[in-house]
Amino acid sequence: MTAYRHIALMMAIASAVAANSTPANTSAWEPVRQEVRDAKSVVKDDDIEIFTMPSCIIVNSSKKIQIRVFTILGRLVSEDTLQPGVSRLSVGAHGVYIIKAGELTCKVAV
Repeated sequence: MTAYRHIALMMAIASAVAANSTPANTSAWEPVRQEVRDAKSVVKDDDIEIFTMPSCIIVNSSKKIQIRVFTILGRLVSEDTLQPGVSRLSVGAHGVYIIKAGELTCKVAV
């Protein structure tokens, strides 16, 4: 199975499960005003870059973007509209998360 199909399948499962779930944290994104060091780049696109750090997901976007973060089991962790710049989401648990940012979908390990 290609990586794209694998992610598409995980997103379909996440959407089905999320429809029956209550968001645990819908506005935990915070702007980052200092340089982010020791962050691992996961995805880089024309308008967005996603990084991970221990217990954090960091998004650098050049434009306003709608973002949703799911656990690997499909539970919605966060849903928000991020302003241009760097934003950080603290996730309490280590694990694998699915991120849907605009048209971009990716899987990250935190």
